[in-house]
Amino acid sequence: QVQLVESGGGLVQVGGSLRLSCAASGRTFSRYAMGWFRQAPGKEREFVAAISWSGGSTTYADSVKGRFTISRDNAKNTVYLQMNGLKPEDAAVYYCNRDRIPFRTKPTTWGDYWGQGTQVTVSS
Repeated sequence: QVQLVESGGGLVQVGGSLRLSCAASGRTFSRYAMGWFRQAPGKEREFVAAISWSGGSTTYADSVKGRFTISRDNAKNTVYLQMNGLKPEDAAVYYCNRDRIPFRTKPTTWGDYWGQGTQVTVSS
């Protein structure tokens, strides 16, 4: 039942940067780990990054380590994904999601609602 609204996508040159935002509904945002995922045309949705409920621990897919940074602002019920050094293979629709269980550092299950996503296009 959580509502998630992704934004911040757009067109960027190879090597450029974008910052994605995910606004979440509810007053218990700070209790849950959050994650970013992406889906390219013809591909399955894949994990990109996650941040613990406390914000003290982050996890990244190998493909984005050193280039992407996930963060959160509990006062704004928002999670961010800073993307630097973008590559053509980063082009996809990006989604955020919330862990089903509160107070976890390493989430393993996610909610059913993925929002509408935000499109990232990388020109080459």
